[in-house]
Amino acid sequence: MGMVDVKAKILEKNYSKAAVLRDKFKNTCVLNFVSSPGSGKTSILEKVLVMFKDKYKLAVVEGDQQTTNDADRIEATGVTAYQVNTGRACHLEATDVEKAMAELGYDLDLLIIENVGNLVCPSQFDLGEDAKVIVLSTTEGDDKPIKYPVMFRVGSSFIINKTDLLPYVEFDVDKCIGYAKGVNPELEVFQASCKTGEGLEEIAAYIEGMIAKKKNA
Repeated sequence: MGMVDVKAKILEKNYSKAAVLRDKFKNTCVLNFVSSPGSGKTSILEKVLVMFKDKYKLAVVEGDQQTTNDADRIEATGVTAYQVNTGRACHLEATDVEKAMAELGYDLDLLIIENVGNLVCPSQFDLGEDAKVIVLSTTEGDDKPIKYPVMFRVGSSFIINKTDLLPYVEFDVDKCIGYAKGVNPELEVFQASCKTGEGLEEIAAYIEGMIAKKKNA
């Protein structure tokens, strides 16, 4: 059995499990936040989720190789979080989400999955989500959409984060958006800064729109 065969079987097993999860999530909006390490996914969630935590039943699944740091930060906002430590694995799989849901329960309006920081492997693993939300910080370079096109191809929305650093880094916002749209013209794009608050209300509105869309489906 070759490496390709093993990978195909792993992906097929994950796909089957994700299909089961998607059926169980029929009344829950599920957003899979993906990015490189340090892009600011947790910071965005800390700022945004508190805007409507009292309006919806919501929870966060945190994926990291080690530590409970991010789950602790989310819990500090009053939002329920479940930490998944993957060890050596660079992505979450559907079985990880299934284990988390055994603890969290499916009676939710919104589930946020904050994936392990990686722009490659998470693109291939369906977690039963409604959409992948890609976060890219201005410190990472504006060419990431063409260096990691698979992720941008499967994403639904794209957040350019840490815009407050634009005066200090070489990052062309228009070029980056152009690259991203070239890969996936349907991407919904946001610009955000957790320092200044730019774009956070728009991201919150997007998430609420996704919740409403799921409820009305």
